[in-house]
Amino acid sequence: MTQPTASTAHTEAPRVGQVAPDFALPDPTGRLIRLSDYRGVKNVVLYFYPKDYTPGCTTEACAFRDQYEVFKEAGAEVIGVSMDSVESHRQFATDHRLPFILLSDADGSVSKLYQVSSLFGLWRKRITFVIDQAGVIRHIFESQLQATKHIDEALKVLRTLQ
Repeated sequence: MTQPTASTAHTEAPRVGQVAPDFALPDPTGRLIRLSDYRGVKNVVLYFYPKDYTPGCTTEACAFRDQYEVFKEAGAEVIGVSMDSVESHRQFATDHRLPFILLSDADGSVSKLYQVSSLFGLWRKRITFVIDQAGVIRHIFESQLQATKHIDEALKVLRTLQ
């Protein structure tokens, strides 16, 4: 399998109005997915979450699943990223019938690139980036405890991009 890659040119947290830092990470099949593959094609809802199978993360993933057709109709692809392994993502996606992409950031390089640092040294933060077709970050939403609000926030922004 090809090793994941992340640009190291960015040292500060990505902000609204900036081009989202590019990266390449493996999906549950081991295929390398690049954020730049979606430029000029689709909007992207890139959400970082702490860990497969935890209650909040499962609730969030299932909420994205339940609204996935709405995201597709809004011209967006949903991509979830955590530091779980490819194998964990494969099982998590199967168990919960997740139709969207999960990417494995096993070494934390993309989390670091996006400044999704750990919360109290225990868990990664829960942050969602809405990225338009040009690759520009249009919205950033962070809430550790309101997992399903990430879906509402992303859809609200996507509707303004149509």
